[in-house]
Amino acid sequence: MATNKQCVSRLQKEYKAIQKDPVQGIVAHPNPANLLEWHFTLEGAKDTEYKGGVYHGKIVFPPQYPFKPPSISLVTPNGRFATNTKLCLSMTDFHPESWNPMWSVGTILTGLLSFFHASEQTTGSINTTTAEKQRLAAESLGWNVKAPLFRRVFPEWVEEYERRGQAPPGAEQ
Repeated sequence: MATNKQCVSRLQKEYKAIQKDPVQGIVAHPNPANLLEWHFTLEGAKDTEYKGGVYHGKIVFPPQYPFKPPSISLVTPNGRFATNTKLCLSMTDFHPESWNPMWSVGTILTGLLSFFHASEQTTGSINTTTAEKQRLAAESLGWNVKAPLFRRVFPEWVEEYERRGQAPPGAEQ
């Protein structure tokens, strides 16, 4: 099904809004080749076992957005959710009956960040130890910068990785 004009207009507007007024701990960009696929990062909160973590995820919007909900998955190993597995949340395509078309990319990601730091289980959740979550948090940015897509979509995180004194794999020193 072709993407409708309302969907395109809404996603472009939401991208401008999130750039103008970013959500703390979240960076989000649409895939330059596909406006319906967005990539985001969530930063682990300082007072949690995810402290220092940078977690890459993906939102896939249906062509009927904002009238139908997106799917959400995490790409970076994190100890909270299985990687590359659609998450079952009230704001995802698992629960179209609870979807609210007034929700935006910013509200979706804010809700996801809050749920990320909670302990409730859902489809896509995994159980790991605090030590495992801390290890994955420490390794997350290094893991992310190995992926060409991450490096292309999030140059700001690649720069942060380099600033910390770690060159991305394959980069010249």
